[in-house]
Amino acid sequence: MTTAPVGATTLPAVAPAPVLEVRDLVVRYGSGRKARNAPPAVDGVSFDIAPGETLGVVGESGSGKSTIGKAVLGLQPPSAGTIRLHGQDITSMSLKQRSRLVADLRVVFQDPYSSLNPARTIGQTLVEPLRLMGLRGAEALQKARAGLESVGLPGDAVDRYPAQFSGGQRQRIAIARALVCDPKVVVLDEPVSALDLSTQAQVLNLLADLRDQRGLAFMFIAHDLGVVRFLAQRSLVLYRGQVMETGPVESVNSRSRHPYTVALTAAAPVPRPAEQAARRAAREALGVGTAGAAQPAATGCPFVPRCPLATDVCVEQRPPLRLVDGTLTACHHAERVPAL
Repeated sequence: MTTAPVGATTLPAVAPAPVLEVRDLVVRYGSGRKARNAPPAVDGVSFDIAPGETLGVVGESGSGKSTIGKAVLGLQPPSAGTIRLHGQDITSMSLKQRSRLVADLRVVFQDPYSSLNPARTIGQTLVEPLRLMGLRGAEALQKARAGLESVGLPGDAVDRYPAQFSGGQRQRIAIARALVCDPKVVVLDEPVSALDLSTQAQVLNLLADLRDQRGLAFMFIAHDLGVVRFLAQRSLVLYRGQVMETGPVESVNSRSRHPYTVALTAAAPVPRPAEQAARRAAREALGVGTAGAAQPAATGCPFVPRCPLATDVCVEQRPPLRLVDGTLTACHHAERVPAL
């Protein structure tokens, strides 16, 4: 074993540059005066994703998770903020301009049944994005076969139709379609929520293997904290379009400093009845209100109507993200939040 010379300085490892950068993203639905007066679906969200990293974007329905994914993919125009891919600003690019980036930014949708055209063979579906890259004929078909084999399906499946596959197999085909162009960033919009538990585990293991083998950056949108904990290295917790808490996934799940994150964690089912009962008791003791609570004031914390710790400052001032116990938390009273 070799040792460094006495007095030698060991240089710290340089972190890879983010492949996807989102800064102060705001999205409002509608157009003109309607959009200007509408509350934002996404309000000032910022994050980075590095090669080989998975960012889990978590929140209840309506929290803005899928809207962020649509904005990144160019399916919903941002109202403000910037989105950069490989350092290049793609915020205002048209879909036609984005077509040359098709190889670097791909998506896997939630429903494996509606995401594939039932009238087209699997081969036709997988070859379509390759044509945008200039690959045609036998070369494109061979790449489609290789893509299917990489997700555990036989290459001859290119000649079959979606109806001949199960839900889990269809989602593998959707993953193969996303990866056939060798992308750098993949948006995964609840890719396992429509699958049964055993199939979920198989698809999650497949995604983790493909990410590690290819150095992919995943934006993993989900409402299940357990699924996010399995696949992601970092979590970003959203409520009404704002970031409530973000940081390493273990810190966010185990040492939550925001009442909303604690409530989400306590509500997540676990296979051990005693632990489930303890979580339920912790959630009830915390006193978090229901999701149907009144709309919050525009100037303060959006979680005020449901938060048991809310005070006047929470109504009047939007809390900034600040470092508390290893996570960035948007809560004026983060130090008072009880642990699970």
